[in-house]
Amino acid sequence: MTLRSALEQEIRELINSKGRITFADFMRVCLYSPNGGFYAVREDRISAHFGTSPASHPAFGALIARQLEQMWRLLGNPSVFHLIEGGSGDGALAQSIVNACRRTSPRFARALYYVAADYRPGWPQLPEHPLDRAWPTGEAMPINGPDPTPGVQQVRSDGIGAFRDVVGCILCNELIDNFPVHRFAIQDSRVKEVFVTLAGDALTDVLDEPSTPRIVERLAGLGLSLAEGYRGEVCLALEDWVCQLSTSLDRGFVLTIDYGELADDLYSPANAAGTLVCYGEHVASEDPYHLPGRQDITCLVDFTSLVRLGERHGLPAVGYSLQSRFLENLGFSSFLEALHAQGLSAARAELERMALMALADPEEYGNFKVLAQAKAMEDNVELLGFNDQ
Repeated sequence: MTLRSALEQEIRELINSKGRITFADFMRVCLYSPNGGFYAVREDRISAHFGTSPASHPAFGALIARQLEQMWRLLGNPSVFHLIEGGSGDGALAQSIVNACRRTSPRFARALYYVAADYRPGWPQLPEHPLDRAWPTGEAMPINGPDPTPGVQQVRSDGIGAFRDVVGCILCNELIDNFPVHRFAIQDSRVKEVFVTLAGDALTDVLDEPSTPRIVERLAGLGLSLAEGYRGEVCLALEDWVCQLSTSLDRGFVLTIDYGELADDLYSPANAAGTLVCYGEHVASEDPYHLPGRQDITCLVDFTSLVRLGERHGLPAVGYSLQSRFLENLGFSSFLEALHAQGLSAARAELERMALMALADPEEYGNFKVLAQAKAMEDNVELLGFNDQ
């Protein structure tokens, strides 16, 4: 008899009761089911499975802090600046942002009200980076207590819809790529949906008419011409997400950082097999049915749809850039230059340089995209991260 996990059994029961399920339903169970979803019952840090910009180097958070401070000033220096981070993970980004603000901008730090929202909060104790004390100036705040980042409120949440009257910024770093997606294929010049079912004892795919007309509507609205046999993904969850953003944010900004493309590039012939990929213990796989719940499932974000939905909900885009360019505009080079003043050994200096360069390297995180959207702000607002002058 084959021993199956509670999550695998949940998937099979869903299929047995319905005959088949959408890939979005399958992905939702794999990532978020309390019976063993990748993010729901995670015992180890995300860095055990894949790298992220915040884990690469605290300079990432320090540079974002500079952008956040300008947003605060554009809002008129409110006494409370709400920063809601969706999908805060292990807290590495929160730690680096808060520490940077306290070192370099005490006035802004006093106004900063940081809420770290995650499906499963509860951070491990994060080690203090040895350069936190010296970059750019001053001393980092000590890490103490069960919360590794004083001044950050952790909140259990599978979205941000519960927040209201936010004046400040909603920040999402590598969050949207984990939203459940519907998969599709072009068959006989028509859009068919990829469903998940069982063939004997194995999970497999089957094509049929779409479960919702919204899939075809999304693709048609993007004006795409897709060849026979083309496969891809559509994230319908973006619609609810942008509605949540608009409802929660009273005035300020949304900053989204993720890997993805505009629609013309996302749905290009180069991606004719789709962009879905899985990660487990730093091993990439294209098989989402392998060890459900024990690997991440992700795909490229459709930034065109994110921009259009934002416009529809009163969140017009005010900046779009590569992460490498965004960080450079905020002073990335100054962090590289500061290495020479730290008195590090040659070996340690090189390790720090490599970790920093990963943030801008197109083969690492530099090709990620950064989208800024605004609500109730002036039409000609100019953000530092998107100003190449």
